[in-house]
Amino acid sequence: MSNSFVELHARQRAEALLDAGSTRELIGPFDNMISPHLEPQNIVPEADDGIVVMKGQLNQKDTVIIAIEGAFQGGGIGEVSGAKIVSALEHVLADNKAGHKEYPIIILDTGGVRLQEANYGLLSISEIHNMVIALKQYVPVIGLVPGRVGSFGGMSITNALLSYVIGTDKARIGLNGPEVIEQEAGVKEWDSSDKNLIWNTLGTKQRQATGIIDEVVDDDVNAFRTAITAAIDENKDSHRDQRGDFYLSLLDQLDPSQPLDIAGYDQLFKQVVAKPHHLAPATSGSQPGTKSRGRNWFELLTGIKNAQSDVPTVLHAQADGREYVAIVPAEDNRFPRVRHGEVGLQEGYTVASVINDLIAADADKPAAEKTPIVIVVDVPSQAYGYKEELIGIHMSLASAASAYARARQAGHKVVSFIPGDAVSGGFLAQGLQSNRLVALDDLDITIQAMSKASSARITQRTIAELEEATKHVPAMAYDIENYQKLGSLYNLIKGVKGYDSDDQAVATVKAALDDAFKSLEDAPADLSFRYTNDIAVNGEGGGRKATNKVRALMDQQW
Repeated sequence: MSNSFVELHARQRAEALLDAGSTRELIGPFDNMISPHLEPQNIVPEADDGIVVMKGQLNQKDTVIIAIEGAFQGGGIGEVSGAKIVSALEHVLADNKAGHKEYPIIILDTGGVRLQEANYGLLSISEIHNMVIALKQYVPVIGLVPGRVGSFGGMSITNALLSYVIGTDKARIGLNGPEVIEQEAGVKEWDSSDKNLIWNTLGTKQRQATGIIDEVVDDDVNAFRTAITAAIDENKDSHRDQRGDFYLSLLDQLDPSQPLDIAGYDQLFKQVVAKPHHLAPATSGSQPGTKSRGRNWFELLTGIKNAQSDVPTVLHAQADGREYVAIVPAEDNRFPRVRHGEVGLQEGYTVASVINDLIAADADKPAAEKTPIVIVVDVPSQAYGYKEELIGIHMSLASAASAYARARQAGHKVVSFIPGDAVSGGFLAQGLQSNRLVALDDLDITIQAMSKASSARITQRTIAELEEATKHVPAMAYDIENYQKLGSLYNLIKGVKGYDSDDQAVATVKAALDDAFKSLEDAPADLSFRYTNDIAVNGEGGGRKATNKVRALMDQQW
């Protein structure tokens, strides 16, 4: 009989790793906890929604395995599947806090967000990130990438946050698939038919050489068991989300205008000497920067006119006792893929540096005195580019998400203010790790997991078919008012638009931010508001009803 780990399906993988006779599945197929969002789109659901959660022992250590089934919807994360992962990790965290050592293992066979439930997927993945970061304070969180689908999209950011990642040589890891990059940036940026280039760039041999994956093992169940056991016994943690100085130093030496191939990058990677990077607060300039809704509101809220920074796409400053952080466009930026406000390599690591400096500065203060953070969100997406994928843009986004989450978990109150777009990995990095989301009721705001053109291509629909589906599933819609139906927003500010600048508009937004921060005074430092508020629990537009059903069932079965 074959001992191949790659050939197994999710349930078989979980059972194969755990000691015989020790396994117990939670929220299994007979619980029939299916996604309520697929049948309205004429998609056949799965009884376990593509996620297997299994408790047991691995070499006599209590272990919880979360296995994603790549054969169902490409391993995409939606509301139910995401809630199963998050609620399981919450119980693992509670057990460890109570002194009961329990080790989480996540098997990543996933394309990231399930585009048929797009905004639910983004919310769920951000909640997974929060739990991984919290858990790493107690035990290593181990990731496995076997290789049918690989680890892509928002779940590649999860990959970068894990303590230790083990894969086979059949796996690939990246934020944006080559087809999406081709759709967004053109075939000259990345020809998705060039399979050799894809594997040589995203495959685990290259990823191990540049620190994106820790260990590559044979496609063998026992090889995985041995590697996992060693990682747990040695408490391995690569701290990939804490390597900002290294990568910013690397980017200092990179000329984005010149071609970069794998051999050239490997040579650059090996010779980097990490130097500290600290971004000074924004100052007033003599010339206005590239116009954007995010820049407009950063300047209005901080009082800094024509704000400029040593990193032209990242602005931060303190005003009214709060730290404001924005990512903005820069038409002449030396990195061409972020000239319209996208979150790229430099942006993620620079934001992380800003927030990490704030965490360090306030480390000895009681929670009530830690500087509150306002994330100004206007990000049309992450950067789509070959160089970005070769270097590992998902790790840059993970670095920013990690910094915001660790600040919040350390006691900083974090509120995201959304005057502009909030799309895809850009939103996961810049916004979704906040305690509260506050947005303008402006129909010019796009909030989603992927552009319509790319989403249509990946889901094999026409744009017309995609738009028709959004009428039945609010999570697939692109506008802020449908987003409110999910229960994710604390406040939708009426009567103010992205480019408004009059005194009344500013006063309205400042009052909304004051209210959001006041609501956090005795509130948990987690993301639970998103599924416990009235719209989430009772909303007619969907809310987070399925999330709460999963959570209740996990509580019963744990």
